[in-house]
This record gives sequence, C-alpha cells and structure tokens, in this order.
Amino acid sequence: MNAQQPGWVVSNAGISGDTTSGGLRRFDQAVPDGTRVLILELGANDGLRGVDIATVERNLSTMIERAQSRAMRVLLCGMETPPIHGWNYTVDFHQLFPRLARKYNLPLVPFLLEGVVLNPDLNGEDEIHPNAAGAQRIADTVWPYLQPILQQETIIAP
Repeated sequence: MNAQQPGWVVSNAGISGDTTSGGLRRFDQAVPDGTRVLILELGANDGLRGVDIATVERNLSTMIERAQSRAMRVLLCGMETPPIHGWNYTVDFHQLFPRLARKYNLPLVPFLLEGVVLNPDLNGEDEIHPNAAGAQRIADTVWPYLQPILQQETIIAP
C-alpha cells in the first residue's frame, strides 16, 4: 500500500477471538473520528459459535451504518463457516455478506481467507490463525478491492 498509495495510515483494531457483538461494543472507541476507510472483517467467530444469523447481520449493519454516518467508505470482507451447525446455517451465513454488500452498496471481498484456510503453510501452529505468509496472502486478496477505494479517496480528498 505504501508503494502504490503513500501517505495512508493503517490501524488494526482487531482482537483475536472477537465477534460482531464485541466489534459493535468497541466500535466507537476502536474507529476514531477522521477515519476515511473502514475494512470491516468480522463474523468468522460468530459462525464458528453458531451465533444467530439475524444477530450477526444486525451487528454488522449497525457498524456499517455508523461508519457511513461518519462519511467513511466501507470495504466489507466476507467470511465462511464450516457446517458444524448444519448445512442450513452454513448456507445462510454464506449469503449474509453478499446481502449486506448489496443493501449498503459496498464493495465485497468474497472470502477474506481465500487460499489461506486449511493451508498449513499459511497458518500458525493452531492451524486457524494465519502466519506471516498467510497475512501476506490475505493482503493480496484484499488489495484489488481496497486499491480503488483509496484511489477514489485520494482524488476527492482536500
């Protein structure tokens, strides 16, 4: 990002194990005034815990609406969940992120962990959280969606 869009400051407000409820609770403190672009990546832990889809959707919607009310551009990152809570839950979870992207007219990274999940070379010893190579793969996945937002922000920035 620094090479192609210099001058941007990136802050990671993520917390390992966080859910959309936790993200919503921390949102106003974690996302400072003046933030111009929000990369919203939450929901994987909700899916693994079987949190009701309506709750996940409500939490994500509230964060999107708060960001948009503060003139932030939002990049939504889709997540998936394995069928440990049944196929219907997995399908409903899969449909959640595209539905939110359509509702709020947001760019969507279809699956943040594409190519990383279940790849032992890209995950740490816990086989769940990405290692440095996995983080680079995630950055490569996100960049084609993030770059146009940053370019547009640079054009319209004062």
